[in-house]
Amino acid sequence: MDRRTFLKKSGLAALTPLWARAAEAAALRGAASARSGFRRRRPSDANWPSQAAWKRLNDAVDGNLIPVEFPLQACISDANSAACKNLVASIKNPYFIGDQPGITQSLGWVDAWWTKPSVYAVAAQNANHIAAAVNFARENDLRLVVKGGGHSYQGTSSAPDSLLIWTRHMHDITMRDAFVPQGCAGRIAPQRAVTCGAGTIWMQAYAEVTTKGAAYVQGGGCTTVGVAGLVQSGGFGSFSKHYGTAAAGLLEAEVVTADGQIRIANACTNPDLFWALKGGGGGTFGAMSKVTLRVRDIAEWWGGAIFTVKASSDDAFRRLLRRFVAFYRENLFNDRWGEHLSVRQDNVLDFVMVCQGLTTDEVRKTWQPFMDWLARSPGAYKIQGQPILGAMPAQHWWDPEWRKENRQVGVFDSDSRPGASPNNVWWTGDGGQVGWTLYGYESLWLPESLLADDSQQRLANALYAASRHFDLELHFNKGLAGGPREAIEATRDTAMNPAVLTAFALLIVGDAGGGYPGVPGHEPDVATARKSRARIHDCVNELRALVPNGGAYVSESNFFQENWQRAYWGPNHPQLAAVKRKYDPAGLFFVHNGVGSEEWSEDGFTRLVASR
Repeated sequence: MDRRTFLKKSGLAALTPLWARAAEAAALRGAASARSGFRRRRPSDANWPSQAAWKRLNDAVDGNLIPVEFPLQACISDANSAACKNLVASIKNPYFIGDQPGITQSLGWVDAWWTKPSVYAVAAQNANHIAAAVNFARENDLRLVVKGGGHSYQGTSSAPDSLLIWTRHMHDITMRDAFVPQGCAGRIAPQRAVTCGAGTIWMQAYAEVTTKGAAYVQGGGCTTVGVAGLVQSGGFGSFSKHYGTAAAGLLEAEVVTADGQIRIANACTNPDLFWALKGGGGGTFGAMSKVTLRVRDIAEWWGGAIFTVKASSDDAFRRLLRRFVAFYRENLFNDRWGEHLSVRQDNVLDFVMVCQGLTTDEVRKTWQPFMDWLARSPGAYKIQGQPILGAMPAQHWWDPEWRKENRQVGVFDSDSRPGASPNNVWWTGDGGQVGWTLYGYESLWLPESLLADDSQQRLANALYAASRHFDLELHFNKGLAGGPREAIEATRDTAMNPAVLTAFALLIVGDAGGGYPGVPGHEPDVATARKSRARIHDCVNELRALVPNGGAYVSESNFFQENWQRAYWGPNHPQLAAVKRKYDPAGLFFVHNGVGSEEWSEDGFTRLVASR
């Protein structure tokens, strides 16, 4: 035996006991965390990781372990301080919030959760950093949280006493002309695609794919939502009726699972995990590091119809609702039209409808019958302000410079911080979601059967009755009925509740205010919030009478959702539970009302039910 062979063999022999002990320890930890009564560690516990242990993690992530500061602490400490005033001036800027690991875009939900900082965050730059954080959390029995965009209404990217995987800086974008998923050569034809890091937000993706590339990737309507998070929840944008969900466009994901392995998931490699990632819930099956999405052709024109109609009486409003239901079925129930209609308690309809593939003349022609109907009853209906009916070049939809040059002012708000990118913009209508405190929020998919001739009156009556309780919105792009077969079938092959396939719209009812506990003079109005939540529930129940077993959209739903397994995933939940048990049997990845969360306490620290 030569010297090199001897050293190699003797070295391996020396390491074998260490590997065995490490494997045994890992097995024991896994067994312990699978038992009921197991509790994750907090900083107050004696067995919280030592500073030396945290230093080893910092070394493993190339110095990207950071202590997490809590921006709101400035106002909790002194609401009149300069630091607090600076925070108040910045907190309505979603780009500012996105750059803070210790806060989320929603500040909380009364009686449910409040944004709280993790102890440490790994400001991940690559999948190896994520894997190191996952391994450290698993080996030290820590609560683990993943945050990219930080938009979760239900607080799934926030938990005190936790380790945070923060992917904000992983926003590289690569266009691909002929992408074939790994292991799929000869099975899936090359196609255009875009690969985005897990921290990419949709404005960054649209700037590259649409503004620069004159193409389209199906993503979210809100520009500051994270790409990876939206895909994992299903994901809708203004044009989903035509293109399907964001999840349906996923071609491949790079994801770190609970065992610390960096895996590729696509239709040919780990297909069960791939399916679960397409709408099975963010932060549930692993931590994504990259997503590759299908890139589509776009029509030359995108446009819309934006106007407000006020009815003079309750009876006139009933007739208006009935007429619109029929008009929608006859003229808008197709893959051209998306976005939403607000039905208000003050007998007002607010139309914010968006279309693709229609010129300005075609948009106006589409709406002319409805406008003529309104004009025939001038005493009953009044259009408030000047209606916007038209179209623009689709390539410039998310192009703030083009809109500025063409005097489309007031469409975007922008990041005013020094040095901010001119593309750091968000739709003015989305500004209310920034730094808000939720009072209540519910959703319900409405099946296309309600548009049948013999059901339209019932639907109109239910909408009217619901509006007596609270303002409501119908999001037509969040139901795929009326869309092309390709979009429907692609979405069928995701984990989402199949109710989305036959829904013409998603009903959304919500309310929010301001405030945060512990900030003098800015405490949340708990009494108002609870009254509002009750009225929201009564509002949605008027439609639930027509759809008693209807589903809800996981990302836009009630924190206190009843039967959430069925509501979010319908018949797909048992298969999702099996995938969860396979890839995360010890429940390292926990989110509120996520698959497997029923086995844990509400905060995700204590296992209540032994793993099956």
